Amino acid sequence: MAAPSGSSARRLVQYVVLRGDLQQEPLSWPLGALVAQACHAALAVAHAHYGHADTGVYLAEGGSMRTVVLEALDEGALTTLAETLKQHNIDHKVWIEQPENIATCIALRPYPKEEVHQHLKKFKLLK
Repeated sequence: MAAPSGSSARRLVQYVVLRGDLQQEPLSWPLGALVAQACHAALAVAHAHYGHADTGVYLAEGGSMRTVVLEALDEGALTTLAETLKQHNIDHKVWIEQPENIATCIALRPYPKEEVHQHLKKFKLLK
């Protein structure tokens, strides 16, 4: 059931942070491969936290789900973010592409924006 107008219902968002350097030389991954990395990470974290109330609410939103895709400059920035999220007990998944065995993406389970935004505000939208 939709929340009545003017209610203080929490708006959930799923953040996905993808390495921007993967699309640049010398790696030059095609756009489809980058999109696949984000999809893998988002699905993996949703599966891992399927029983969490926020995940259930988010998935039930269907066509009105809000996902924000951000860019980490490189693997170091992604690793630093993963460490920060772990220190603050924020549920996430680091996607490791195989067989290359490289970290490509981080997805957080759905959260209210105000609970996690401070850890992500230095990242820009992926372009």
